[in-house]
Amino acid sequence: MGKRRILVVEDDPDIGNMLQTYFESQGFEISVAVRGQEALSLTRHTLPHLIVLDIMLPDMDGYEVCRQLRSSSRTGHIPILFLTQRDERRDRIAGLELGADDYITKPFDIEELRLRVVNAMSRAEQESLTDPCTGLPTSRQIQTRLEEILPRKGWSMLNCRLMNFDSYRSAFGDIASDDFLRFASDLILQTVDELGAPDDFIGYSGGDSFIIVTEEARAGSLEAQLKSRFKQSIPGKYSYVDQQRGYLTVRNATGAEIRMPLVSLAVATVHSSQHNFKDIRQITELAASAGQTGP
Repeated sequence: MGKRRILVVEDDPDIGNMLQTYFESQGFEISVAVRGQEALSLTRHTLPHLIVLDIMLPDMDGYEVCRQLRSSSRTGHIPILFLTQRDERRDRIAGLELGADDYITKPFDIEELRLRVVNAMSRAEQESLTDPCTGLPTSRQIQTRLEEILPRKGWSMLNCRLMNFDSYRSAFGDIASDDFLRFASDLILQTVDELGAPDDFIGYSGGDSFIIVTEEARAGSLEAQLKSRFKQSIPGKYSYVDQQRGYLTVRNATGAEIRMPLVSLAVATVHSSQHNFKDIRQITELAASAGQTGP
């Protein structure tokens, strides 16, 4: 499954370093931001599975960071745990009203903090809010977003499929395959951050598929850039020999050598202006059927 990613937003270097050292020793991947704006920027490029957020920050308070994260369809699913010196009831209520998942005060017990972090991540995954590998919104959040846009016009949905991904998993195993999914999700996040709108939605549909909901006017450039960047980046996932011949060679159960195609990215785009959708199943079925033909 790979390491879960935690973003620590803390301007005290002693606390930030201590949390980074401790949680890395527990098998997590940790990023530390000392300012609220830095934290918001980091989440646009790489989604954490959870955010530990201090309230007192140099540029904006943690409440505002939480509000901005919760108001975006791209980051609204991420569990947030407030970590602060404030222990007054009104401060706790203010944080919880903004959608924080938990609240712990300084000084704190590091083992209690770890348990709260693990529990918050588990709840998000069990409720189908967050994919444990990519950190992206999954089935429940995708359905909610599609229901929101269904009556509107001016949107497009991009169904992004990793063609031949099953072959990659068969050849390299689950750990390498999870790394590949994280690579793909980060590439999509970075491309949408550069070319899309702030409220564009990115979700992981499961298996080999991701979806993007964006403005119709941006869909064409997003599709072109995703395909181009994926093609440029994919050689790093294969050996030089595999790259040159354009396929993998593996042996099956009988010892016979078989060829397996390299992974490619297919993007099928559905435009709201071209259809009159009655329910979200029509959207997903049209996108899925359009993506069967490959890149």
